[in-house]
Amino acid sequence: MKTILLVDDETRMLDLLALYLMPLGYNCVKKRSAIDAILYLESHPVDLILLDVMMPEMDGWTACKEIKKFRDIPIIMLTARSEKPDIVKGLKIGADDYILKPFDEEELLARIEAVLRRTQSEEGILSFKGLVLKPNSYELLFEDKEILLTPKEFAMMGLFLGNRNKVFSRDHFIVSVWGDRVSIEDRTIDSHVRNLRDKLRKVGFPADDHLQTVWGVGYKWTEKK
Repeated sequence: MKTILLVDDETRMLDLLALYLMPLGYNCVKKRSAIDAILYLESHPVDLILLDVMMPEMDGWTACKEIKKFRDIPIIMLTARSEKPDIVKGLKIGADDYILKPFDEEELLARIEAVLRRTQSEEGILSFKGLVLKPNSYELLFEDKEILLTPKEFAMMGLFLGNRNKVFSRDHFIVSVWGDRVSIEDRTIDSHVRNLRDKLRKVGFPADDHLQTVWGVGYKWTEKK
């Protein structure tokens, strides 16, 4: 069952969306503010977000930008605005589609299905500034040049690209990549990160701008620069 996060400050709209989508087999999670939605996403997986634009505290555009910083989840913007600049703005900041209020239920369903089909066809593939990581074929490419990685390096790259701006401790890598029953030293993690940086540099990717050390804590993949 696919989970859709519904984000709108109007309770009536949340109830209406859930009333229509749940009988069609979707699990719906309702949030009345963008801030609550972001907090929820930090610890819960969802397949798609229906995100209202006009909300107090944090509007949908800002929320979309914040969500895309740490989760690559398809987002459909819900907006009462029909002006073209507003629609273009939403698409430029990372929204996958938009639908205007009041919406036709069949059109909404068609757009949800289309976005899910598109993202599922690319399932698992992570991309960032010319880097493309393909889990199914076990490849990491930069501008079509293959970067040969060990299995542990590949797993670490998957964590970095799939969780941008998140700081990973060395203990996290040990548990997630090596397994919690394996005893290795911190310098093993440091050695793997150093090798990753070297391999990225050799193909021309600016590794030092993005694969960064957080002193005393661990490492993170940052989107800046």
